[in-house]
Amino acid sequence: MSALTTTSATGPAGLAAASAGLAGPAVSTTGLTKRFGHQTAVDHIDLAVPRGGVYGFLGPNGSGKTTTIRMLLGLIGPTAGQHTLLGRPMPGGAGTVLPRVGALIEGPAFHPYLSGRANLRRLDAADRWADPATAGVRVDAALDRVGLLAAAKKRYRAYSLGMRQRLALAATLLVPRELLILDEPTNGLDPQGTREVRTLIAALAADGTTVLLSSHLLSEVEQICTHAGVMHQGRLVAQGPLADLRPAGHRISASTPEPEAAVRILGELGVTDLARDGDEVTGDLGDTPPEKAVAALVHGGVPVRGFTTVRPSLEDLFVSLTGEGFDVSG
Repeated sequence: MSALTTTSATGPAGLAAASAGLAGPAVSTTGLTKRFGHQTAVDHIDLAVPRGGVYGFLGPNGSGKTTTIRMLLGLIGPTAGQHTLLGRPMPGGAGTVLPRVGALIEGPAFHPYLSGRANLRRLDAADRWADPATAGVRVDAALDRVGLLAAAKKRYRAYSLGMRQRLALAATLLVPRELLILDEPTNGLDPQGTREVRTLIAALAADGTTVLLSSHLLSEVEQICTHAGVMHQGRLVAQGPLADLRPAGHRISASTPEPEAAVRILGELGVTDLARDGDEVTGDLGDTPPEKAVAALVHGGVPVRGFTTVRPSLEDLFVSLTGEGFDVSG
């Protein structure tokens, strides 16, 4: 069953006061583990999500991402390990921390017979920290931010999958949040909707909100995230700043009427994994600057019709870590 978690908040002043004196990651885990019988779904992971960043939590379906998120929010208990949210140990600090966290887990769950606006009003009324006097303004502002204000009066059962996902995102924005935990937030959205969600997440991060974004879409993460962690079979196999995670070096492709000479010169330069296909020569530059390879070809008398470099992608990283790929386009 899909689940929507929207926790309360104290407003901007309350958020600032609650954060006073706290340092360190927005999310931190040590040896976090979850077993279901003899199956280990999450295996001793050490997450570190920096404050103010957008952290892409990567992995194919079944890798343990959603189970991890459920543990972070206290929806299920860990078998072993500890974790903190916004500097507070969990679950002991839940009463202090969860009012400052918004989360969308797996998919939205609303009353089908109510309108989008009425659903949000019910959620807001259940939040003991929210000001009833400003509910209407805040609900409409959240709907407008996700592009649903024009459909606010339409019943939820008439919403498309993409509209339902937008409404779930609106629910996390009813009050200010220090931390947003979003599980596949672009699920069901068309390309334009996906771009709009990316823009929204970037704007929230620019305002100081930390975002943990779970996704199996590598192209999505590459465009929006500052940091990433890669899950594989329940284990966190890599994490860090996005720029540091990509494999080093570039792959090159040179077009020349003298490919045999190009292979020889590039090999002498230290280019590896050289291959020839007609007039095209490809290889891995490693740490060699691309301009040095071009200069070597020209100085060696090899005419160059075209020369391109391709920086390794997140997919290359994932394949290098796990030996397999997963959906990069959705």
